[in-house]
Amino acid sequence: MKKKKWNRVLAVFWVMAAVISFLSGCSGKSAEKEDAETITVYLWTTKLYDTYAPYIQEQLPDINIEFVVGNNDLDFYRFLNENGGLPDIITCCRFSLHDASPLKDRLMDLSTTNEAGAVYNTYIHSFTNQDGSVNWLPVCADVHGFVVNRDLFEKYKIPLPTDYESFVSACQAFDKVGIRGFTADYYYDYTCMETLQGLSAAELSTAAGRRWRTAYSDPGNSTKEGLDSTVWPKAFERMEQFIRDTGLSREDLDRNYDDVAELYKSGKLAMYFGSSAGVKIFQDQGINTIFLPFFEQNGEKWLMTTPYFQVALNRDLTQDETRRQKAMKVLNVMLSADAQNRIIYEGQDLLSYSQNVDNQLTEYLKDVKSVIEENHMYIRIASNDFFSVSRDVVSKMISGEYDAGQAYQSFHTQLLEENTASEPVVLDSQKAYSDRFHASGGNAAYSVMANTLRGIYGTDVLIATANSFTGNVRKAGYTEKMASAMIMPNGLSAYRCELSGAKLKETVRSFVEGWQGGFRPFNRGSLPVVSGISAEIRETADGYTLEKVTKNGKAVRDDDTFTVTCLAIPQHMEAYPADETIVFDRADSTVKDTWISCISDGDAVLAEPEDYMTLR
Repeated sequence: MKKKKWNRVLAVFWVMAAVISFLSGCSGKSAEKEDAETITVYLWTTKLYDTYAPYIQEQLPDINIEFVVGNNDLDFYRFLNENGGLPDIITCCRFSLHDASPLKDRLMDLSTTNEAGAVYNTYIHSFTNQDGSVNWLPVCADVHGFVVNRDLFEKYKIPLPTDYESFVSACQAFDKVGIRGFTADYYYDYTCMETLQGLSAAELSTAAGRRWRTAYSDPGNSTKEGLDSTVWPKAFERMEQFIRDTGLSREDLDRNYDDVAELYKSGKLAMYFGSSAGVKIFQDQGINTIFLPFFEQNGEKWLMTTPYFQVALNRDLTQDETRRQKAMKVLNVMLSADAQNRIIYEGQDLLSYSQNVDNQLTEYLKDVKSVIEENHMYIRIASNDFFSVSRDVVSKMISGEYDAGQAYQSFHTQLLEENTASEPVVLDSQKAYSDRFHASGGNAAYSVMANTLRGIYGTDVLIATANSFTGNVRKAGYTEKMASAMIMPNGLSAYRCELSGAKLKETVRSFVEGWQGGFRPFNRGSLPVVSGISAEIRETADGYTLEKVTKNGKAVRDDDTFTVTCLAIPQHMEAYPADETIVFDRADSTVKDTWISCISDGDAVLAEPEDYMTLR
C-alpha cells in the first residue's frame, strides 16, 4: 500500500516537473519570438522619446519598436560593440565620421538605399567613406549663425551687415557708442570650434577642404591625420583677423550662454553667435531680432549646421531579411518630413538635408533664405579631438597667447598625439542582461538598475520611467565614463515620498497610464520599471491599464506603508497630479550624480534582476 502511494507521489511529481519544464520552454520560446520581432532604436536625447518616438511607433503599428535613450557619445556605442554588440538602429548628435570609424565594419552600408540617395550631394559627401560606402545619414539641420538685435542697429542708424567688411564696420560703430558689437559664449568648446570652422566654411567646402576631411575621417587610415597645409593655415589667419576685428579678449572666455543672453537682452550687445532658436526667444520678449550668416572672405555667405542627429543601422540586420525590411521601414519613417517636424524645437525652421523633405521657412530665417537655397549649409567637423583641441587653441588665440601660426601648429600637433592613458574599472559586471522588454517579466537590464538604485536610495519601492536607463548592462568592466552612461543622460531626478498602499497603487497607475503633462507610455517597451513590487498590466486599444500590484506574491493592502522613490525628468514630475497626501521631495543630486558617487570607489555590486511585470 505504501509503495502504491509513493508511486502516485512520484507520478504527480513527474507530471508537475513536465508541466514546469513545458511552461519554462514556452516562456523561453515566447521571449525569443519577442526578441526576433523587436527592432531596437537608441535615441540620443529624451526629447525624442516624448514626441518623435511615439510618432514613429504610431506609423508602424505592426512593428514592435524598443526605444532607448542611449547617449550622445560614440564612445558609448564603441563600448556596446566591444561587449555584446550594437542595437539595431543608433542615433548620435555629437558626431564625426572620424570618431565613428571603429564602428564601420559593424554598420550597414546605406549608400545604395533610397534614403541615402535622397540626401543632397553637398551633404552626403561628409558621410561617405573612402571606399564609397555610407553608414550614417543626417536628419534635419540645427542652424547656427549670428543673432542680431535689429532695434539697436536702427536706434544708432548703423547699417545691417551684408558682408564681412560691413560686419566689422558695425562692430566698430557700436564700440564708439559704448555697446559691444559682437561676442559669444566662448566658455564652451562647441562655440570655439564652430566659430573657427564657420569663418572658413567656404574654404573648408572646396575640393581641397573635402579631400582633407575625407582623409581625416577615413576608417582605413591606420595613422592619425593632422591638419593639411593648404586650407587650415588660412582658417587660423581668418580666426586671428576675426578676434582682432571684434575685440574678443580673455574676458570673453568666461562668458556662458546666460551671460551673453543677459548682455543682449539689456541692450549692451548687438550680435552674438548662436542658434536660430534665439530669434524666436528674443522676438517673444519684444526685441526685434533677425538671423544672419557667416560672411566669408570670398564674398560667399554660409550657415553653420549641426544635424539634430545622425542615424545608422546594425550590419547584423542583413543576416535576416525580415528584420532588415522592418528596420528599413523604421528608418524611412524616422527620416520622413512629419517625423522631422517632431524633432525641431518650437518656432524653428525645418531645414532638411534630404531632397524628399521640403524646407519650411518661418519668418525667423527669412534673411538667410538665399543662403539655404544655395545649399550653403556647412556641416561642422565634430570629432572629440576637434571639440577639445578647438577650445584649447581658440581660447589661447582669444587670450593673446597664440598667433595664427602658433595656433595652427598646436592644433596640428595635438591631433597627431596618441592617447595611451587608460581609465580604471569602477564596476565589474559578471553577467550580461537582456535589454529587451518581455511581456512575462519586463526588461531584465532595467530591473538590474532599478533594484540596484533601490538599494542605493534605501527605499521600499522604486518606480522609474522606462527612459531612465540606457539598456546598458553588459558582461564587462566599466570605467567611470561608461558606468555613468548606464543612466539616462538628460537630468533624471529622484523624488521620495512615504505612501500608503492605496496611494502607492495610485502612483503606479499614473506611471502606467500616464498623466497630463507627464510621460504617457506609447508601447510595451516604454512601460515603467518597478522594484520592490510587481505589477500586472493589461494592454488595451487605448493604452495600458494597471490591474494589480503585489509585493512578495501578495496583493498590496491599502493600509500598508511604503517609502517610495520615483525616477523621472523634472518637467514630467513637476506636472504629477499630487495632493496633500502625496508630496514628493526632490533629491539634491541628479540620479546620474548619485550613481557616479556610489560606483566611483569601485565597490558597487549590481543587484540581480526580478520579474517585475506581467503584461496581458
